[in-house]
Formats: sequence, structure tokens, C-alpha cells
Amino acid sequence: MRVRPFKKGDEASLASLFHAAIHQIAAHHYSAEQVRAWAPRVPDPSRFLARGTDGRILLLAVDEHDDPLAYGDVEADGHIDHLFCRPDAAGTGVTARLYEELERAAREHGIVLLFTEASEPARRFFSRQGFDVIERREFEISGVPIHNFRMEKRLKPVPR
Repeated sequence: MRVRPFKKGDEASLASLFHAAIHQIAAHHYSAEQVRAWAPRVPDPSRFLARGTDGRILLLAVDEHDDPLAYGDVEADGHIDHLFCRPDAAGTGVTARLYEELERAAREHGIVLLFTEASEPARRFFSRQGFDVIERREFEISGVPIHNFRMEKRLKPVPR
């Protein structure tokens, strides 16, 4: 497994990985109705191409065939919008290794605060990475109540 930046051509794989992670990992923590509201179908890959070319840090953990095992991003303000793992790679350390590289890249870009809205399974992962829960957020997606957790972590700046 290695970590590399997003490249054009990754978008369809990331769209499928996103959908599979919600339907096979998050489904253990959310109702079927909540999962369907969150990810009713595989998203249009163009959303992932836009995400990979809008200036944010977008990294992938890939296998020996360069197939994505996990992906995550950090926006310029320190927001981690996505961090998803392929279901068959969950629990193998892939996401932790990917997160290490995301945090390193964030520090190199001068980001001093990371924050996210973490799902139930992601909350435990982010807690292990040193994030604090700020609040539980209740909201709706397509009229379906769901929740996540606002979390944050202060980073020490990289010495110059």
C-alpha cells in the first residue's frame, strides 16, 4: 500500500468507494433509511473530479495495482470533508496510514486546526487520531433525520 495524490481518472473509483463505504460500513451504525438518504446511488464521478482539482489536498491509499483502498481530503481551511475506506480494506490500518499523510500535508500547508463532521464509525477513528468531539449535530438529508459529530484537532506548526 502506498499513498499518492489524486489524479485524473481516479474519479469513478472514488465515487464507487464512497457509495460502498456508506452502504457497507456506515450501515452498521445508521438505519437503512438513513443510508439510502445519504447515498441513494453511486455519485456522478464528475463530483470527485471537481474535488480532486479544486485546490484541496486529496490523497489516495492505493494497492499494488494502483486501485484505491481509501481516500481523504483536507480543504485550505483545515476541513476534512471526506475520509472513506473501501469496505474490504477497513480495519487493516490503511485509513490510519492515509490520515497520517493528510495531517502531514496539512501541516506543510500551514494548517493549524483540522475539523470534520464525522459519522458514527468515523468518530471513533478520529478520536484515536487525537480529535475532540465538539458537538453532536442533528440534521436531515432528504427529510430523513441523521446525525454526525463536529470534531477538531489542533496541530503544531511545522518548524521553518
